[in-house]
Amino acid sequence: MALRQIRIYDDEILRKKSKTVEIVDNKIRQILNDMADTMYNSKNAAGLAAPQVGILKRLVVIDLGQGLIKLVNPKIVKKEGSQEVIEGCLSIPNKWGKLIRPAGVTIKALNENGEEITLTGTGDLSKCLCHEIDHLEGILFTDFVTEYIK
Repeated sequence: MALRQIRIYDDEILRKKSKTVEIVDNKIRQILNDMADTMYNSKNAAGLAAPQVGILKRLVVIDLGQGLIKLVNPKIVKKEGSQEVIEGCLSIPNKWGKLIRPAGVTIKALNENGEEITLTGTGDLSKCLCHEIDHLEGILFTDFVTEYIK
């Protein structure tokens, strides 16, 4: 496994749409593992999307303390309610802001073995899923900030 360089806000790759992963193979599993290592070796990291390490593939890793979640081609299929959240991003260092996210989301994705999964998240997991899936669309949290926090 290897640490990948995190792309910072002015890198144009962060604004590009990621491509669907057609086959979940050892190469994809290696990228997911590298992403997890990179996330775990970064301060204040709860998730990481592939574009943040320069890869335009629909891959996300998340760990909010309950174990590592690896997602291939995640897609939000249901949103419920709303919550005001505070977010930051590894690709936008030292910037935090308030924004509105769904209070709950349901996603469909593939796991690292290529099996279809459905995951429902509320609270922080909902926020994190939305944040990381936005990265796959070239969207940054700063696009939705209602107020920056000093």
